[in-house]
Amino acid sequence: MPRTLIPPSMNPSLAPADLPLRDIHLPTEIGYWPLAPGWWLLLGLVFSFCLGVFLLMRFRRRRYLRKVALSQLDSLQNLGGSELAAALSRLLRQAAISHFPPHEVAGLSGEAWLEFLDRPLPGQPFTAGVGRTLCSAPYQPVAEIQVPELLDLCRNWLQKLPPRTLPGVVLFWRGR
Repeated sequence: MPRTLIPPSMNPSLAPADLPLRDIHLPTEIGYWPLAPGWWLLLGLVFSFCLGVFLLMRFRRRRYLRKVALSQLDSLQNLGGSELAAALSRLLRQAAISHFPPHEVAGLSGEAWLEFLDRPLPGQPFTAGVGRTLCSAPYQPVAEIQVPELLDLCRNWLQKLPPRTLPGVVLFWRGR
């Protein structure tokens, strides 16, 4: 005789309360943390992109300030005498204040200013050379200013400007 399966509900010996069954347990909800590796990769790429854009903008701004200073220097070539020395001194001071913390540069004058300008250059072209006219020419008549040498010296100084420092970041500028 063929054997038939009798469902448990029809089997009088098994009652549903007697079965060793437990209620349905749902899995826990998927949390937002920790992230899957794909999300970590995406976060890393976004962070790298933002950092690259920031560094590129900073680099271009640094170069832009130097480029503007050099173009202003080129426009000063038509001046002569004490006007040129005063304009060069203002240009170098503006460039120094834009690249260094203002409290270190803005108060410098006379010999201290010339010593500051000498830092990146070999020798002492400002304190003992042609750059000395930056201090003396605006206040007293100078018979002859060596215009090409003074312009070359200022151009050399502007080209050796270090990267701009960020507020709170101290960098030492040796330049040699």
